Order: sequence, then structure tokens, then C-alpha cells
Amino acid sequence: MLGVIDLPTYLVGLVLIILLPGPNSLYVLSVAARRGVRTGYKAAAGVFTGDAVLMVLAAAGAGALLQASPVAFGVVKLLGAGYLTWLAVGMMRGAWALWRSRAERAERDEAPDAVPAEGERPYRRALLISLFNPKAILFLVSFFVQFVDPSYAYPALSFLLLGALLQLGSFLYLTLLIFGGTRLSAAFRRRKRLSAGATSAAGVLFFGFAAKLAVS
Repeated sequence: MLGVIDLPTYLVGLVLIILLPGPNSLYVLSVAARRGVRTGYKAAAGVFTGDAVLMVLAAAGAGALLQASPVAFGVVKLLGAGYLTWLAVGMMRGAWALWRSRAERAERDEAPDAVPAEGERPYRRALLISLFNPKAILFLVSFFVQFVDPSYAYPALSFLLLGALLQLGSFLYLTLLIFGGTRLSAAFRRRKRLSAGATSAAGVLFFGFAAKLAVS
């Protein structure tokens, strides 16, 4: 179908890829838990946009360019690690502010935006998290190419179909995370200690993502 071969195997691999924890899904869950469904979908839209850009680049051969140029790959990789570190620092600072002010700000915390988020732009942050991930480009190239018929006259259509299925699966998964996160948000607003602990844990995980990307 449209030059795609072994579609069932692709779908199985797709499910495993989507369920694999990563900075994108963790960030969407964190935003939804702290600021509600609407803001969670703003972050998810950033993920969808970033993934779409990477798919286009992969189809256009950007992955091969990065593979051929270790310098280019290293620069993008370090930029991505630096951005993840910056996000982690922001999360840790937010958690510290929650610990310090959980008693004084109990009344204000009844609002969905109670968690400190000055200057936070979920769509832009999620977009940058996606784009500063050269491993994603390389993965898309190596994964997609296995399911594209080399003899098909219009390979762009094959990539389009594979990418659309990936985006659909990602949308369904992130929707589950968003609504699951909003269930946690009520508890977070009532219990500042729980909110601070969860934010700290997310920050530690983002430090881990940054370190893994930097040394990979």
C-alpha cells in the first residue's frame, strides 16, 4: 500500500517506540499535571510539530547528512543536551519554590496555574525538545527505510503514510498522558509536598536524558 511493505511489523514496532519513555512524553505529562488539559495539548502540539519536521528532514536525507558529518551531529547533540539541562534546572528551581512557599500559597494553589511557570511556553519548549534530538532523525531514517519499497515510484508517499501512522499513535498516547496528568493535578494542588516531589523527580529525569544524549 503506497509503497509500504510489512505494515503489521511496522505497527508493532510503532507501539513499542511510542510507549518508550522519553523527554517529550514526560514533559507533556508534567505540563498536563501542573496546568491542565488545554496547556497539556499545547505541549503535545509542540511535540507533533517537532516530530513532523524531523520526519520531513529524515525523508529529505538530513539523517544521512548527520551520519556523514560527525561535527554536525556533535553540535546538534550538545545543543540538545544543553537545552534538556536548562529545562531540568528550571524544574528543580520550581520544585524548590514550592517547598519554600507551600504554606503561604495554599489559597492561591487552588488555581490550575498554581505551579510557578513564569515565562513557560509549553508549545515552544516541547517543539525545541523534539528538534534538538539528532538521534530521532537518525532513528527515523533507519527505521522508516526498512518499510519503504525501494522500487516504488513515489517514496515520499510511503514516508507520508508511515509518518501519519506515527503521529496518530503519538496523539492517542499523549492524550492518555494528558488526561491522566490532570487527574494528578488535583492532588498536586492540595498537596504541595507531593507536587514539589514530583517536579523534582521530573527534573532529575531530564538531567538523565541530557547526560545520556551528551555521552551517546
